[in-house]
Amino acid sequence: MTIPVTQKALLLLKEGTPYVVGERPVPRPGPGEVLVKIVTCALNPVDYAIVDPPLSRVLIANWPHVPGYDAAGVVIELGAGVSSLKEGDKVIFQGSMTADGAACQQYATVSASLTSIVRRPFCIVITRDNEPAQQIPDNITFEQAATLPLALFTAAMSLYNQSSLPDNLSLRAQPIWKAEGRNAYAGTPAFIIAGAASVGQFAIQFARIAGHNPIITTASLHNAPLLKSLGATHVLDRALSNEAILAELFAVVAGKPLAYVVVAMIDPETLRLGRDAVAPGGTIVTMAPSPQSGHIPEDVANPGNGKRIAYTTGSVSAPFTRDTCVEIFKHLTGWLENGDIKPNPVEILPNGLAGINDGLARMKAKKVSGTKLVALPQETL
Repeated sequence: MTIPVTQKALLLLKEGTPYVVGERPVPRPGPGEVLVKIVTCALNPVDYAIVDPPLSRVLIANWPHVPGYDAAGVVIELGAGVSSLKEGDKVIFQGSMTADGAACQQYATVSASLTSIVRRPFCIVITRDNEPAQQIPDNITFEQAATLPLALFTAAMSLYNQSSLPDNLSLRAQPIWKAEGRNAYAGTPAFIIAGAASVGQFAIQFARIAGHNPIITTASLHNAPLLKSLGATHVLDRALSNEAILAELFAVVAGKPLAYVVVAMIDPETLRLGRDAVAPGGTIVTMAPSPQSGHIPEDVANPGNGKRIAYTTGSVSAPFTRDTCVEIFKHLTGWLENGDIKPNPVEILPNGLAGINDGLARMKAKKVSGTKLVALPQETL
């Protein structure tokens, strides 16, 4: 196909302003890279949080900034030395912080090799290819595929990152991709707070694979059928007070201790709920990246009773996440094929990239529940 010189992209021109649709060059792949024509991109809370300080000043190095961490598309050009992919392959990738590798645009360059990733995007093959790239079955659509990269890996890294590097502050649970990890926690309760969040949906599924029972979560009750289809046994009404939720929770677990609690969103009251639910000596698994991030209230950061806080990042390219991410990608195709892992439900936004601002505003106002918002960049006028 003829590759255009310019493309439509979502741009943040300066901090504190709305995104605008503009033109930028179509990047060309360097050695070890491929150019992807992006079919779908999915939205995450970081996409609106990064607009303002402090995140804008921490994460954005160059302007204008192109957002987006979740995308799916088709390989249309190979860089030098690429043999694991071919033109026409369908891929999903986790966008990078560079403009050329971000998700909310019509074309992006993607690293073709898992092992060469440092600060580049991450990709997996949806169709067929050899290791290290992985297949995703035909029953997964582009829209569904775009829900996977950031949320699934955030949940997985919070629980299963096995890196020995000091930056790894995760739970370090038994990995579900190892024989001893499947059903490793059979008969023990799991509690996932904010189960309808994208990360929460994957955490529920991981708990099911690990053999936890019961699996209790909090959510708006209209999401109960979805969460029970993923593996939750009990859905507690998130609208209740923490005290009321704890009373229902402890009635369900019937004296069995909660060795860890997953808090799938960063919110002071949900974090306090996790602190009060976990057993002495247990772990509060948070989505905060580090103790220095400032996301954890002081009364949670130092919970007492031998309890500890686990931190995580969903980045697949960090030195302390890469090896575990490679292991997960080796198994992802199988999990999707046999139904162990299901993507998030999706809502397609209208007007391509131009519909993203409205979608982010709804997310920020907490008007999106149980669903991943997805845009179609090629439909941008």
